[in-house]
Amino acid sequence: MIEPVYNPSPTRYDAGMIYRRAGRSGIQLPMLSLGLWHNFGSHQTFSKVREMAHYAFDRGIVHFDLANNYGPEYGTAEENFGRLMETSFRPYRDELFVSSKAGYDMWPGPYGNWGSRKYLMASLDQSLRRMKLDYVDLFYSHRYDPATPLEETLQALVDIVRGGKALYVGLSRYPLEAARFAFDYLAARDVPCLLFQDRYNLLDRTPVESGVLDLATAAGSGFIVFSPLAQGLLTNRYLNGIPADSRMAEDRTLHRDILDETMLRRLRGLDALAGERGQTLAEMSLSWLLRDERITSVIIGASSTAQIEDNLRALQRLDFSPEELTRIETLLQL
Repeated sequence: MIEPVYNPSPTRYDAGMIYRRAGRSGIQLPMLSLGLWHNFGSHQTFSKVREMAHYAFDRGIVHFDLANNYGPEYGTAEENFGRLMETSFRPYRDELFVSSKAGYDMWPGPYGNWGSRKYLMASLDQSLRRMKLDYVDLFYSHRYDPATPLEETLQALVDIVRGGKALYVGLSRYPLEAARFAFDYLAARDVPCLLFQDRYNLLDRTPVESGVLDLATAAGSGFIVFSPLAQGLLTNRYLNGIPADSRMAEDRTLHRDILDETMLRRLRGLDALAGERGQTLAEMSLSWLLRDERITSVIIGASSTAQIEDNLRALQRLDFSPEELTRIETLLQL
């Protein structure tokens, strides 16, 4: 069967997406970006991958966030993105903002993990081949490597940009002092950090508590959030316990012991407040993050177009009254 030629929606930039500038740069990103961590690799049909990617792009989501080992089979999310480039996205490459990363386990041996120059450069070469790209728009050091001199990791990022394989570089999940050094090192070499990526959601305020969000803002870096829904915990999925087909039931990246009675009371209280605001719990959780203008974008995951549609509705209600914010904090202190 020959697939029809993909013609993106002519109203994709008039469909309600809002774009926010990434720090002190020329880049504007959609406030919601699509992450290909789960549900876009070898355990998903390509037709479903294509359906979700096209749906997102048709609604102004131009940023696709990947990493070398996204799958779940390592590399397969990038391979599927490469198929998208070949079959539908190639004419629109210059409308897309594509990121990838290296820093976690990818292949056996001492050169397939962490932050060495050899690993970062080899991994990016592999990623470009899988994604059928000449360059990525953004390449991240996926995590801080305490055993490799930080200068080595950062200079590899600088050289990757100078070599034309990435337009910008970013940092993911660096501790505060390493991030401070990295921002200064990169800026001094005219390759400033475009984006700092970290986990942040209603239940996990680490970037605020550690000071890294303030540091990134002061350094002129944008800030992009992953796991904004705490891997599904901040949705209606767990309000009545653990569904048999859920990530928590499989005890994978979301563990059963987190859903105790206290957590259930918090989630149900937050869900009730969201309902009063005319939102789902997921929508309100995204809105709560995006009300802070320091947040450039939030990376959403999805297993269906319906989930993307639900998340997009968060952009319609970014305002919170002081009373609502107080109520959220009270619920989270239960």
